[in-house]
Amino acid sequence: MRLDAHPHAAAVLGSALAHAPNHAYLLAGPAGSGKRAAARAFAGELLAEGARDPDNVRARARSGVHPDLTWVAPSGAAEMLRSDVSDAVVVAATHTPFEATRRIFVIERADAMNDAAANTLLKTLEEPPSYVVLLLLTDRPGQVLPTIASRCQLVRFDAPPPARLAAGLAAEGVPPQTALACARLSLGDADRATLLAGEAGAALRACAEALVCAPVRDAPWRAVLELGVVHAAAARADLERLRDEELTYLPSKGRRRKTTEYEERIRRAERRVRTQTIDHALQLAGLWLRDLTCVAAGAADLAHNADRGPELAVAAAGRSAAALREALELVEETRASLILNVSEELALEALAFRLERLLAIA
Repeated sequence: MRLDAHPHAAAVLGSALAHAPNHAYLLAGPAGSGKRAAARAFAGELLAEGARDPDNVRARARSGVHPDLTWVAPSGAAEMLRSDVSDAVVVAATHTPFEATRRIFVIERADAMNDAAANTLLKTLEEPPSYVVLLLLTDRPGQVLPTIASRCQLVRFDAPPPARLAAGLAAEGVPPQTALACARLSLGDADRATLLAGEAGAALRACAEALVCAPVRDAPWRAVLELGVVHAAAARADLERLRDEELTYLPSKGRRRKTTEYEERIRRAERRVRTQTIDHALQLAGLWLRDLTCVAAGAADLAHNADRGPELAVAAAGRSAAALREALELVEETRASLILNVSEELALEALAFRLERLLAIA
């Protein structure tokens, strides 16, 4: 388990392996920073302790097939539900390990846990059986409920610097300026940097720029919505493949229930992915406005869109920094409103009209 780029995580997890692990850890850091891989590796080391064939145990933990390793992800469109943790964690934690000396439970997106899920998990988190270790993962530590965070030992994963992300993308054949732009626009999220460097990312960036720059008569918000639908359809297709594979191994009497469960899971995943795509487009629109502010202030070298220098210069011409900052605030307000389940189309359309009036786009 190599954590050279994350000294805090290396110190905490290394100490746990050298001595004895705590009952609960909160692994916090940007998406793509390596905390999920570290959680698998850490779980593998804990499960391999005392095993006859530790390498086999580690391999099964990495592939997710060890019976004493449970990985839980939210099933809700925007949150983790009580049902996600009640059986998979709370009830399962009362049963002794199948073959190892410990049972490891990894909970994805701990920040998405609603009050009901948190309350259900709380007793297990406070007084788990001696053989249980819980690993909670989050990209947004500030949004983890205090009752949960306070009962875990923090394990911090730092965001990789843009230069390292850009170097990784360039090594995969991405043009240097595009690699640098994608690295900066990802805000330390390695997964997003990779996404932005591909065709889907280029489409997302174009939609975000158009939302700010294109005239309202072109309805630029529709392209953002359509992209959300495309990404949601891809998520549906992935889950349908998993469903079909799983159904082949089930007896006929269990297939109907599993199909119903998958339909609900698919519906929530579609909603989650569509909303995430729209939010990402808005984030990129905000970063475009932030870059325009930098250019207007004579600091073009600070722009995140490093590969769009000429376009930024044209778009920033004649614009005041104050108006651009106000426009950025409008984008952030729209992002916040989406959490309240407002109409996405109406919110984006209203934003486009307000930006056009504010920035006087011809």
